[in-house]
Amino acid sequence: MGRKEAHRNNASVGAVNGPVIKVREAAGLSMNEMVVVGEEKLLGEVVELGQRLATVQLYEDTTGLQPGSPVQGLGLPLFVELGPGIVGHIFDGTQRPLSAVYQDAGPFVARGRTCPALERNKVWPFEPRVQAGEVVAPGQVIGEVQETPRITHRVMVPPTLEGRVKEMAAPGGYTVEERICLLEDAAGKERDIRLYHRWPVRKIRPSRERLLPHEPLFTGQRVLDFFFPLAKGGTAAIPGGFGTGKTIAQHQLSKWTDADIIVYIGCGERGNEMAGVLEDFPKLLDPRSGSPLIQRTILIANTSDMPVAAREASIYTGISIAEYYRDMGYHVALMADSTSRWAEALREISGRLEEMPAEEGFPAYLASRLAEFYERAGAVITLGGERGSISVIGAVSPPGGDFSEPVTQHTKRFVSTFWALDKELASARYFPAINYLNSYSGYVDSVALWWKEQGGMDWMKMRGEALRILKEDARLQNIVKLIGEDALPDDQKVTFHGARLIKEDFLQQSAYDPVDAYSPAGKQLLMLQILMRFIEGMREAVSHRIPIYRFMELGVLDDIHRMKYAHKGDDPAPFHAILERIDKEVAKLLHREVERDLAEVRK
Repeated sequence: MGRKEAHRNNASVGAVNGPVIKVREAAGLSMNEMVVVGEEKLLGEVVELGQRLATVQLYEDTTGLQPGSPVQGLGLPLFVELGPGIVGHIFDGTQRPLSAVYQDAGPFVARGRTCPALERNKVWPFEPRVQAGEVVAPGQVIGEVQETPRITHRVMVPPTLEGRVKEMAAPGGYTVEERICLLEDAAGKERDIRLYHRWPVRKIRPSRERLLPHEPLFTGQRVLDFFFPLAKGGTAAIPGGFGTGKTIAQHQLSKWTDADIIVYIGCGERGNEMAGVLEDFPKLLDPRSGSPLIQRTILIANTSDMPVAAREASIYTGISIAEYYRDMGYHVALMADSTSRWAEALREISGRLEEMPAEEGFPAYLASRLAEFYERAGAVITLGGERGSISVIGAVSPPGGDFSEPVTQHTKRFVSTFWALDKELASARYFPAINYLNSYSGYVDSVALWWKEQGGMDWMKMRGEALRILKEDARLQNIVKLIGEDALPDDQKVTFHGARLIKEDFLQQSAYDPVDAYSPAGKQLLMLQILMRFIEGMREAVSHRIPIYRFMELGVLDDIHRMKYAHKGDDPAPFHAILERIDKEVAKLLHREVERDLAEVRK
């Protein structure tokens, strides 16, 4: 037995501090190496290493663990298994499949319970795409498996391999552990390729080229798509205090966004919220394909009652899986709910490691960890030559809704879209409770061409004018609160009433109404065009000295209030009818006033 192996076998627990343990005789261990601890084989990771002493964070409950318990290194970093069988399933923070664990051990995850992430006995129908004798490069697609009716799984050469195909499996059924390709590398060494491979979660998967995002990640939520768009491959944050609707917003994005794959990470969330996701997604249908949403969804659940160290790992597990499907050429949307609880896990572990705290007790490396996470988003040309993207949307839960706290402030530095949720709007039952004054998007110029192609309208001009009205209304609200609406001159009343129409009939959107839950791009353009046409009519009426209250009595206003619930947007005719009715009623009102003025002159 070698000296290093002897050290590995002699390693034992020296001290236990919650999920953090000190390991003696640790000279044989490596940084970030996975270990198993005690007789129950509790899973952990080396996070600090000295000459003979190591610090390990455990992803399991340490109750009952005693000094002297054996520690064994596995020789591998924390990894994920990447292959068919991921989509449509739910995993914990270390990629244990919870459905398999439930069948094996019941509703609670037993300590030390290990289970392969991918089912070993399931046979997948494999279709080869290369032949023996061909030279293949890293990331090249060598075969396909129909993973779900919605997703074709492209079996790729792992990023670390390349060479000549010596043997290629024939079309047929294979398990994930059977060899489907025998590769000979440049050194003449033979390498097996199976339907799955392992990848370290903290290592970024390589790509050929990074691209500038230019196509919006369309969500069907009007306030997001129209005013504060997110591009495919972009980053966004949804900060908000308790009860402002972060989780509902994430669920809406997961349900309706036009990404090919959804990775939803419930990081430290309440168990009932994750249970709601599991109940809803199999029942909901994708508006584009008509198939259940679960067929394009991957769930990572690390609820608040699970070990805190696994909460920290769940973010990396989710982003590594997202990168894998991006490398196949898919557009992936990753929802992290919430990064604040991930940061709290970092803070707790950092405190137990006795590291010097920074702002509000968070570790000094909080900003760099957040930057590393959001940096893994992006639109790319993959190693295989495909176009793929990862869009990262992170919910932030600032205590008391205080956006000046460290997690929110650092997140703002690394995201280009900021959807600020507002407690006052939520309390007024105004949803989505996104504050249009504090929110912003860095992708407006990038997606302008896409919007122009949707309806031929000047989206930038309409958006700018609507935001100008909303901002002017925010200033007028202070005056109205003091002296009342009647004290405003008529030109300011136009702004006041116009902003109310935009807020109530465009920005407000019901997540539970079957028609209003999702708004196609064409419907959004037509809706705002109607509202802006009505506001222009109000301005024209005021210029003819018509009292604003008479304009607000027009019958077409009822059609405007009902349009988001009455019309899905697949047929533009009802919206064009409202536009025509606005023009007719405004013209009729103006004509009536002209006739009245002439009558006054005759008298």
